[in-house]
Amino acid sequence: MVRKRIPRVKTQLLHKSREAALNAVQTFNNPLTTFKAETFIVLMVIAWMYLLHAYFRREGVEYRYYKKVAKRRRFERTKWGAFKFWELERCLNDKSCPLDKPTILNLRFLIGLRHEIEHHQSAGADEQFSGRYLACCLNYERYICNLFGERYSLDPAVAFTLQFRDFTDVTRSEEAPAPLPSNVASYLQEFDAQLSDQDKKSPYFRCRFLFVPFVTSKKGQADKMIQFVPFDSDLAKAMNDTHQQLLLKEVERPKHLPSEIVKLMNEEGHTRFNMHHHTEFWKKMDGKNSGKGYGVMVARTWYWYDRWVDRVRNHCRANQDLYAEATNLDAVV
Repeated sequence: MVRKRIPRVKTQLLHKSREAALNAVQTFNNPLTTFKAETFIVLMVIAWMYLLHAYFRREGVEYRYYKKVAKRRRFERTKWGAFKFWELERCLNDKSCPLDKPTILNLRFLIGLRHEIEHHQSAGADEQFSGRYLACCLNYERYICNLFGERYSLDPAVAFTLQFRDFTDVTRSEEAPAPLPSNVASYLQEFDAQLSDQDKKSPYFRCRFLFVPFVTSKKGQADKMIQFVPFDSDLAKAMNDTHQQLLLKEVERPKHLPSEIVKLMNEEGHTRFNMHHHTEFWKKMDGKNSGKGYGVMVARTWYWYDRWVDRVRNHCRANQDLYAEATNLDAVV
């Protein structure tokens, strides 16, 4: 009887890693899944952990927890006797970790995000961090191929996700994205504040694509949904420059102090509107709740975004009798 050959531990780890990554993408792309973010992150953390375990095993790096007693290693075990292996965070901290800094930052962000949304509804987290999820997937494909060869690539197993919504509908939508929970918004602000501009722009930390519908006369490309333009071509450089300008406008949003908002309302004819009214209004609206996206705390000073200015403006217009400039009749009375 021929004995079945058992795969080496490294190979088993790689198979587990690939399966976890495939399940992560499949779950996130499933239209029936409503709790995408946490499920995706949990599975991708497992995928990356097994990938690094396979790398450490090949390189002879001990990735089990142990304590040194005299000159011997005493390995830590679970209650039932199994070895305790490094979790992903411990793998990232080790000097033998082969990942580059932006990839590590991407994973650290996702791990922290999972802690914030764990066992809770994560409104807004599924769509607002899609660029970081995509970077995580592309980084995984890049590293599994670079470290272990193209035969482990997941590219043949994953196709472009079809949509029921036209890409152009996104730009026409007037609805603001769902606000993040306050704890998630605070985590995002604190994490990103520690990053350099170079880290933020790295496609290995956050990946973004510009989709432009096009018509081609080339027979072989007539039915292709995506056409990739060489990054160093004149067209790509022109598109990238324009897109970078748009991104900067979106990221570096104008900020206003309360006094500036009051002055602006006065100039627009709401001369009775003052700092007291503004303070009462933002307290009533819970305006400084970071999850609502009305403003941001910078160096212990709260600044308001244009979105809040519009909210104040609408409030003043709806209460014209209270804030409008006094007429002669008002003065006589």
